[in-house]
Parts: sequence; structure tokens; C-alpha cells
Amino acid sequence: MKAEIKNTVQIRELNYSSDDYRKELELRDEVLRKPLGMSLYNDNLEGDRNDMHIGVFLGEQLVGVLILTRLSDTDVKMRQVAVAENMQSQKVGSRMVRFAEDYARGKGFKNMVLNARKTAVAFYEKQGYSTISGEFLEINIPHYKMHKQIG
Repeated sequence: MKAEIKNTVQIRELNYSSDDYRKELELRDEVLRKPLGMSLYNDNLEGDRNDMHIGVFLGEQLVGVLILTRLSDTDVKMRQVAVAENMQSQKVGSRMVRFAEDYARGKGFKNMVLNARKTAVAFYEKQGYSTISGEFLEINIPHYKMHKQIG
């Protein structure tokens, strides 16, 4: 199945307030908020308007998303990384992160930062990220700030 996925996956930028963006919100809510008994729709999503949204599609189905938020001329933050549960452990996240790094590098960014859930630190370490903070709580769960030089 992995070879099949490799051939049919498309990664691209999503336009804010498009149908794809609405699918993105549904996936972020399903993967990142519902397991915590929360709803993404209770968050202030106004900042999404100025962000760069990246999605992974398997055919017409959106199976992975992430957001890049500009912090400065050289630094960008990766956030709201979500992969559909049925697609986890199939390299979708790794491919999406590599795409996001290339995309950000192409926009002139030199550093990528992110707040990783404690359960995702090992994943990001495999992608070349380093932990640059102690543990802290975000949405009531343990996180670590991580960094990677991309340019």
C-alpha cells in the first residue's frame, strides 16, 4: 500500500477560505482537538488568514495539513500539524514536513521552529529538529519548543 500511496499523494498550498481550507479545519479539529475533548471552532482562527497552509491529498481526500506562520524575515513557525489517523505511520507526515521546509526555504526563511507535543518529539528529531526548551504546557498538554536550520 505504501508504494500506492507514494504515487497518488499530492502536496500543495491551500488557499485560505477555500473548500480545501474547510477540509483542513475539519481534519485539524478531528486530529488535534476532539481527542482532548475540545473543539477547534472555539479557537480564534483569524490568524489563519495570514498564514501559509499546506495540505496532503490522497486522491480528493485531505489526509494531512500543517500551517506555517511567519515570525520574522528569517524565521517561520510550523504549527497545527495533523495527519488523519488512518494515514499515520505511512510517511505522510515526513513528506509533508520536507515539503514545508522546501516551501519555506523558497520563500527565503532560514529557521523553522515549532512547539511539539511531547508524544511527537521523536518524530521531529527524526526530521532533524532539536529541542530548545524545557517542557511546557500548551492546550493543557506537555510540549517542547524545537528548531531546525533550513537555509
